[in-house]
Amino acid sequence: MIFPQFRRKARGADTISSLYGMIVAQARLPTFYRDYAVADTVNGRFDLIVLHLAVVLDRLAREPALQGLGQGIFDRFCQDMDDNLREMGVGDLKVPKEMQHIAEAFYGRSQAYRSAWAAADNAALVQALERNIYGAASAAAGRLAAYVSETVRELAAQPTTALADGELRFPEPRDIAPPAN
Repeated sequence: MIFPQFRRKARGADTISSLYGMIVAQARLPTFYRDYAVADTVNGRFDLIVLHLAVVLDRLAREPALQGLGQGIFDRFCQDMDDNLREMGVGDLKVPKEMQHIAEAFYGRSQAYRSAWAAADNAALVQALERNIYGAASAAAGRLAAYVSETVRELAAQPTTALADGELRFPEPRDIAPPAN
């Protein structure tokens, strides 16, 4: 190209990194581990990243103009997981097999969550969260289900242009009251 400095710069990589960073930052909020009783372990953190990633990717998939952005965020997630495995000392020969397990976990969980939050009530979502995040029945699953439902609603209300520009708003988890029993 004769004048590369006049080319329009692709904002895609910056937008993808920004959105993925917001997803990870939200999933790492201490309130999830303190008030929502999610295990503060590698698996607990992974499960919360997957949960938030599934909600965001579902929102992006609903807009044809944002589907490429969604694929970029998913690719960034895969690269992050690959990097984390290597940082934890997983050998080069074992990383592809572990990445396959991560992909299976992501697709299984995101499918379960997607069908659960489409239901009229939170019962299916509570069950999916108990199975995937808590590993057993948990009183905190109802509150997390309420948070996820609010997140789905809030993301649906965010304009396509804002998401395309790398703006993402999650509800404040501390503001979600535990459901009345």
